[in-house]
Amino acid sequence: MRFIDIEDYNPQAMQLAMPVYDRMRRILLAAGRTIHPNYLERIKEIGVTTLVVEDAESYGITLDEMLDMPTWMDIIAVVQEAFEDVKKGKRLNVVAIQKAAMTLIQEVNALKTIILIPTTSISEGLEKYAHSVNVALLCLQISKKMSYSPVQLRDLAIGALLHDIGKAITDQETEHPAKGFEVIKESREISLLSAHVAFQHHELLNGKGYPRGLKDKEVLEFPQICGIANLYDHMLSNQKLPPHEALELIMTKSDDEYSHKVVQAFVNSVPSYLPGTKVELYTGEQAIVIGIKNHLQRPVIRFLDSGKELNLAENPSVLISKVIN
Repeated sequence: MRFIDIEDYNPQAMQLAMPVYDRMRRILLAAGRTIHPNYLERIKEIGVTTLVVEDAESYGITLDEMLDMPTWMDIIAVVQEAFEDVKKGKRLNVVAIQKAAMTLIQEVNALKTIILIPTTSISEGLEKYAHSVNVALLCLQISKKMSYSPVQLRDLAIGALLHDIGKAITDQETEHPAKGFEVIKESREISLLSAHVAFQHHELLNGKGYPRGLKDKEVLEFPQICGIANLYDHMLSNQKLPPHEALELIMTKSDDEYSHKVVQAFVNSVPSYLPGTKVELYTGEQAIVIGIKNHLQRPVIRFLDSGKELNLAENPSVLISKVIN
C-alpha cells in the first residue's frame, strides 16, 4: 500500500487500502474496492485529497508504523468534542482527554516509529482535529529520545491534543495560544504545564514567535516539541512537502527557533522516506521504499525494473537522489 494524491488515482490499477470517512466520521467508502468516478468526485467535494491504495508497484508493502484508523478516528472524536464544548462555554471532558492521551502513549510505545495518517485523507471538516491527534503522536515519538517520566508523557500528550483549542474561541491566529491557555488552566485536573504547551507552541527561541515574543530559556521544552510537531504536520498536509524535505527544513531551525536537543530528538524519531514512496537513485535507477528496518533515514527499497530488494542501511554507497511521482 502507499499514499497517493487523489488526482493520481487509477481505477484500473488501484483499489483502496484504507477507508474514506466523511465529516460525521462515517465510512464513506470501505477498503478493498475500486472507486467509481462519481464517488471520486464526491470524495473530492468533501476535501479529501490523499488516498491510501494498493497497486502492483506497492504490492506487499505495509504501513505497520501507522496508528490504526479506528483508534485515530476515536481520538479525533475526543478532540472534536473538546472544541465543541469550548464553543458552547462548557468545561472540558477531562476524563475523555486523559484516556485519549494514555491510548496514544501506549500506541507510540509499541511502535518503532510513527507514520502519520495524512489529515488530507479525511473530510476537511475533521482536518483540524486530526491535526491535533497527529501533533500529539509526533510529540510522543520525539519524547522517546527525551527520557520523560510517565507523568511528563501524559502532560505532553494532553497539551498536544489541546494545543489549538483556543481556535474554538477565536479566528485570530496570534490570539489562539493565549485563549487556549485560559481554557485549559480552568480545568484543575490538567497540569499547568499542559496549558503552557498551548500557550507557547508558537514561541521561538529567537524571540520572533507569538503571542509574547519569548526568548531562549523563557520557552519551555514541551512547547518546543509541540511547535516542531505542529510545523512538521502542516508541512506534510498543507504544503504537501515530502517528509525528507520537511525534515531538512526543520534541521535548519536548530539553535535559532528551536533548541538543538529538541531538533536532534525529532530527526532521530521520524523517517525521511515512507514505505510506498517512489524514489530515484543517483545511478538513475528507480525504486520504491518497502520498509524501515534498522535505520530511520536509510530504508529498504525494491527496484522497480528487477524487483530486487536492497537495505540502504547496509549499503552506504547507494544514495537516493529524489522522490518521484
